[in-house]
Amino acid sequence: LSLPQATGKPFADLCLFGQAASMKVIEWAMVLAPYAVFGLICNVTIHIGIETITGVGAYAVSVLLGLFSMFLVYLLIVSLIGKYNPLHFLRGIRNAQIFAFSTSSSAATMPFTLKAAEENLKIDEKVSRFVIPLGATINMDGTALYQAVAALFLCSVFGVDLSTGEIFLLMITTVGASIGTPATPGVGIIVLATILSGIGVPPEGVGIILGVDRILDMCRTTLNVTGDLVAT
Repeated sequence: LSLPQATGKPFADLCLFGQAASMKVIEWAMVLAPYAVFGLICNVTIHIGIETITGVGAYAVSVLLGLFSMFLVYLLIVSLIGKYNPLHFLRGIRNAQIFAFSTSSSAATMPFTLKAAEENLKIDEKVSRFVIPLGATINMDGTALYQAVAALFLCSVFGVDLSTGEIFLLMITTVGASIGTPATPGVGIIVLATILSGIGVPPEGVGIILGVDRILDMCRTTLNVTGDLVAT
């Protein structure tokens, strides 16, 4: 900013080129991704068997049941600790939940979350503007649950036997990893691949669950946003 415009222009042009080039590479990746996922699923199916694909349905149902159970716990907290009618609470946060479900991003939903907290739930602005941005960064309960279930499912698929102690360690790892997961769509699967490589599961195993990841991502983001509002 302090340099003359003519002097800084080459650097600005370089930055613009960097952004354009990065977006082009991402565009290529998005075009190739469906074929790559299909290839990964075929490869795993050939080596392990068709029952792997049917198992994905059971995995998805397990994640959804887990998320729903956690949702009921949230409503219990609202009722017993917050002394607030759960139905009124759900009515007040409905728009934030719908936006979270459609975008799969806690960060993108934050304006709606703040509006729901301050206008609908009548929460003090000082509280909401501290808790909600913090929650969008570190409160990823739905993501933690999903990563734990996915890791156990893929361990079963690839025949990796975990002891009780290793399962407990896996739970702690997924909770810690979820705290560091960015509040953007699809990043949870990348963090999951990192966790899998640490417990002996081939990272390409995520290809098996990529087909159902989007809908699960939408559901877990909705739960994450609900958790932020419960905490607020």
